[in-house]
Amino acid sequence: MFLARNRRPIQCGAVRVAFIARKRLGDVPVQPFNTPRGTVLVSSPEATALDLVGYAGHAGGLNQVATVLSELAERIDPEKLAAVAWTAPVPWAQRLGFLLEHLGFAAKVPVLKGYVRQHAKQSTVLLPTAPQKCAHRNKGWKLYINAKVEAEL
Repeated sequence: MFLARNRRPIQCGAVRVAFIARKRLGDVPVQPFNTPRGTVLVSSPEATALDLVGYAGHAGGLNQVATVLSELAERIDPEKLAAVAWTAPVPWAQRLGFLLEHLGFAAKVPVLKGYVRQHAKQSTVLLPTAPQKCAHRNKGWKLYINAKVEAEL
């Protein structure tokens, strides 16, 4: 769960909730979601995709993120994706664009690629926790591919 400020994790039985501070939280687009107890606001599919890539370690790793993205991608609007990119660090947009393209959703990323070309000052790595050695460079996303990513379908 994302908050504007840090908060300690809570636990209720076997359920543990970690709270993560997110810069520009107020700028993240949300949409209503109906539940049996009422309506709650949740992040848009585009913002969710960006956060999944940005917090991949909390989401089970890049392979798990790729699995979720492969299902979420159908609901992503390319224009909204590029518009939400400014709410997060540019490397998140670089990684998300590459992953969507890698998963076969290249039609979703041309506008995001333009955003990355305009704002990415330098190349970054796909997986920050993995070594960069033997990584090939994807020039379109200004990204060193230092990990193999496979979605589980």
